[in-house]
Amino acid sequence: GTVLAPSGLAAVTTTLMSFVEAGGHVLLTDSTYFPTRKFASGLLARLGIEAEYYDPLIGDGIEALISPNTNLIWMESPGSLTFEMQDVPAIVAAAKKHGVPTAIDNTWSGGYFFKPLTLGVDVSVQAATKYIVGHSDAMLGCATAANEELYLALKTFCVHQGICAGTEELFLGLRGMRTISVRLERHMKTGIELASWLAARPEVDRVLHPALPDDPGHELWKRDFSGASGLFGLILKDVRKPAVDA
Repeated sequence: GTVLAPSGLAAVTTTLMSFVEAGGHVLLTDSTYFPTRKFASGLLARLGIEAEYYDPLIGDGIEALISPNTNLIWMESPGSLTFEMQDVPAIVAAAKKHGVPTAIDNTWSGGYFFKPLTLGVDVSVQAATKYIVGHSDAMLGCATAANEELYLALKTFCVHQGICAGTEELFLGLRGMRTISVRLERHMKTGIELASWLAARPEVDRVLHPALPDDPGHELWKRDFSGASGLFGLILKDVRKPAVDA
């Protein structure tokens, strides 16, 4: 089952709030979307829930961070801005061993190039504003649960809080889904082409794109993903600000 929210961040916060309890503990990847981090370190802290940030490359080492009061493990692969690839199956296996639910921000793949529920993740969250809507004319979020029990946890919180998406936004999301396969294939092609061009530029120190063969996360990307979206990052060499602006 899927719940729909008026924005990607609303889908994120809905998912977090559906699983946490006062006195609980949440593990979040250190490379998570900044508003997610702000919510966890702000509102969740005020409610007496500890947010602990882990190295996105931790893999099965996350087991050492799981406590008896851990309510949820939050992932994002690749990570926001820094694009680290996470070993999702390894993290999920450690979580299942201890009965801890897992959730992932799957916005980068558009839900098209990566299917986290098939790898055992409990909830897949997206800012549908980006690739699902696809036309920069609506805001929308979604959280998809792997089973009915998890779906009811999400749905109950939505009902309690009056979280819902507007009818026009839903229509625009459905419109976007009709063309997502064509659009994302083009995003992938153009993104890799631009990333490869930038990698050869003298001003660029490093391009952050998991689909490039020399990226540290390339093997994980190749194993778990069927493609790449158009979003990537780069690190410029140390130059003066006027040169960067130019």
